[in-house]
Amino acid sequence: MSLRDRLDARPGPDAQVLLRNATVLDPVAGIEGQHDVLVRNGRVAELAAPGAAAVPDGAEVVEADGLHAFPAFFDPHVHLRTPGQEHKEDIETGTRAAAAGGYCGVIAMANTRPPVSTAADLTALRERARAGASVPVGFLATVSKAMEGEELTEMVELREAGAIGFSDDGLPIRSANLMRRALQYQHLCGGNIALHEEEPTLSGSGVMHEGPVSAAVGLAGIPSVSESIMVARDAALARYENSRIHVQHLSAAESVEAVAAAKAAGVEITAEASPHHLCLTEEAIRHTLDPVRFKMNPPLRSEADRQALIAGLRDGTIECVATDHAPHQAEEKEVPFEQAAMGVTGLETAFAALHTELVLPGVIGLELLIERLAGGAAPFGIERPTLAPGSEANIALCDLGAEWTVGEEGYESRSQNSWCAGRTLTGRVLMTVAAGQVAYRLRSFSLGVAP
Repeated sequence: MSLRDRLDARPGPDAQVLLRNATVLDPVAGIEGQHDVLVRNGRVAELAAPGAAAVPDGAEVVEADGLHAFPAFFDPHVHLRTPGQEHKEDIETGTRAAAAGGYCGVIAMANTRPPVSTAADLTALRERARAGASVPVGFLATVSKAMEGEELTEMVELREAGAIGFSDDGLPIRSANLMRRALQYQHLCGGNIALHEEEPTLSGSGVMHEGPVSAAVGLAGIPSVSESIMVARDAALARYENSRIHVQHLSAAESVEAVAAAKAAGVEITAEASPHHLCLTEEAIRHTLDPVRFKMNPPLRSEADRQALIAGLRDGTIECVATDHAPHQAEEKEVPFEQAAMGVTGLETAFAALHTELVLPGVIGLELLIERLAGGAAPFGIERPTLAPGSEANIALCDLGAEWTVGEEGYESRSQNSWCAGRTLTGRVLMTVAAGQVAYRLRSFSLGVAP
C-alpha cells in the first residue's frame, strides 16, 4: 500500500520527471550506481543506464550529474501543533519543512490542544491534512484520555477512524497498569504504541542532563536513569503481554542497553534517536546557556551517551532517526534557561546535519544514514520508501557537496528554534518527490542556478 493510500496529503498532479545521470543509492533494495531515473505517473518507471532513458512527452528533465538520488526519508516523530498552537506550526508549514528536508512522510504527535483523544479529533485533523499537507501525514492518537494518564482512550474506535498508532508523547505513561491495559487492547485494534520514557519523580524540576555540566552552571539535572528505568519497565510489560512498543528519542547509554537486552529476550521493540542527541552533548550548554538551540526533553547528555547512541544506530538497536521536530515561538524560548520551553526544530536540517557531523568524518557510512532516515516507516506498518522500479516515487535529490548556513535564507517552518541555527552544513536537499508528487524544489535549483 502506497504512502498516499495509507496517509493523508493534499492532492496534486502525478510527477513526470527524468533525473538524468543521478548517483542512485538505495541500500535496502541494493541499488547503487549511475542511472537515469524515470518517474512516470508518480511511479519509478525505469532505472536506465546514464543517458539512455527516453524523455516522455511533457516530462521535466533534471540534469542530475554529480547529484545523489536517495529513497526519501520518513520521520515517525514530529509536532505539527495543530490544533491549538498554530502560531508555532501548522500542517501546511510543518509539511513544507518536511519536504524541504527530503521527507516523503511524517507521523504527527497527539499532544496538541486539545489532545487527539477522540475519533472526531482525528477525523478533523485528517481533513486538514487532505486540504494542505505537502507530504503524507499519519496521525497518532493519545493512549490516555486528554493525556491525563487515568483512563484509556477508545483505541479500537480511534484505529477505525485512521489512527496510525498511539502515544502520550510529551508525557510518560506513569501507571504501569494503564500501560499494561493499553498493550492488551493493542491485540484488539493493532497500532504501535510510541513511548516518551521518563520517570517524573526522578526527573523532578530538572532542565538539563544531570552531570558535571549541570553542577558547574548551577541548573537542576535530569538523570539518565529517569529514562532507562521506564524503557526497561515498558519492555518487560510488552514481553509479558506479547505486544509491541516503539521507544522515542533515546538519549542515554543505559536506555540503549535496555532496548538491546529487550530485543535479545524476544521483545517486539523498536527505537529511534534524534539528530541533536547524535551530534551534540551537554557541553553545548556550558558556555552558552542557550535554550533556543539546546533545551529539549530528553536533554543533551554526555559524550559517552552520544557514542552509545551512534553504536546503537550502527548495530540496529536503533532502527531509525526521528527529528522530534518541536516548534516554539521566540517568546517561549528567549527567556532564562530554566523558564524556556523544551524542544527544537529539525526537519529541514536532519540529513545535512548528520551528513556533516557523522558521515563526512567517517563515523558512519552514507548507506547507513540513508537507511536509518527512512527506517521510521516500518515500526508503524508503513511501506518503506524505495527507488525500485514499479514503486511509488519517493525521492530525495541531494547535492552532497553543497555548503549552506542554516537560517540564512529563512525556514519553511513557522518557528526558528533550530538546534542548527547559524551552523554551516555540507549536503543539501535540492528536490523532493513525495508520494508520487513533486513536493519541494530549492529555489535556486529550480531556477537553474548553482545552489
